[in-house]
Amino acid sequence: MIKDLAVKNRSYRAYDRSRRITRQELVDLVDMTRYVASSVNDQPLKYYIACDEKDVAKVQKMTVWAKGLPELNLPYPGTEPVAFVVICIDENLRVGGRNYLRDVGAVAQTMLLAAVEKGLGGIMIGSIMKDSLKQFFNMPDNVEPNLVVAFGKPAEEIVLTECKDGNTKYYRNAEGNIHYVPKRSLDDILMN
Repeated sequence: MIKDLAVKNRSYRAYDRSRRITRQELVDLVDMTRYVASSVNDQPLKYYIACDEKDVAKVQKMTVWAKGLPELNLPYPGTEPVAFVVICIDENLRVGGRNYLRDVGAVAQTMLLAAVEKGLGGIMIGSIMKDSLKQFFNMPDNVEPNLVVAFGKPAEEIVLTECKDGNTKYYRNAEGNIHYVPKRSLDDILMN
């Protein structure tokens, strides 16, 4: 059920590196995005994938993780993701303003839900070195990286908790192996 997938779809910051992800698995995740609605049906998104260990290590260096916990320097060594999909905007296909931002979120969530269905997990990373990614993938001038999605087999526990006093800041236990994510209640978000 979609609710089960949504609950299991967490932002993982630690992965089991023994479970590799093939290029075909990433292609299948990207293929899912073709069926997602697109604002004004522009369909301006393009994708670059990385699953080769050397490429993944390079892309990892072009991302910044867990800005809410900067003291932890996540992911911990040896728990990095094993694959990435870089979601890009093709400016030649983009017709209307910033409508494409809706598309980026929708396709990223679709890929993550599909990954959960396969026993994998991931995280959306917005803090990226766009110029470095563009150069690394030798992207044409009209293509701009917008969001990176990391993938792998989750190797950490994430616990959803009730948001208290409006505080949504996530945190970890003292050992650093359990990630707590406060969520607002339905009463807090439903306005009528």
